[in-house]
Amino acid sequence: MSEEKERPPRPRPGITRDTAHFWKGLEEGKLLIQKCSACGALRHPPEPMCHHCQSLEWTTIESKGRGTVYSHVTMHHPPIPAFEYPNLIALIELDEGVRLVSNVIGVAKEKVHIGMVVQAEFVATDPELTLHQFRPVEEV
Repeated sequence: MSEEKERPPRPRPGITRDTAHFWKGLEEGKLLIQKCSACGALRHPPEPMCHHCQSLEWTTIESKGRGTVYSHVTMHHPPIPAFEYPNLIALIELDEGVRLVSNVIGVAKEKVHIGMVVQAEFVATDPELTLHQFRPVEEV
């Protein structure tokens, strides 16, 4: 009888005052994007200062989580026990205009392509970490 080894937990993100809202949002099933309170520019990854007007004041908006694959790669090596393989990694351009790095799930690696429409899902990788991952949207 073979016993499946338990997968180690995913590496923890670096959480700072500027990024804590993003990770808390994921726990609540929300994809939160920083919005400059002065000029309205959106930015990701979260940072303390707006690149457009240098304001330190910001709020968040909730993304609808829909976007397209802007670029992608299939990671094979080095194998890291905390991840499933093939590890489909993509740069997703959200409909709101910002880009973020995530995994693509629910599709064969050969089917992932630039321009593929995807929707965010929130996946609890373990009891202490929820991540965004993107699944292809079937076009109607």
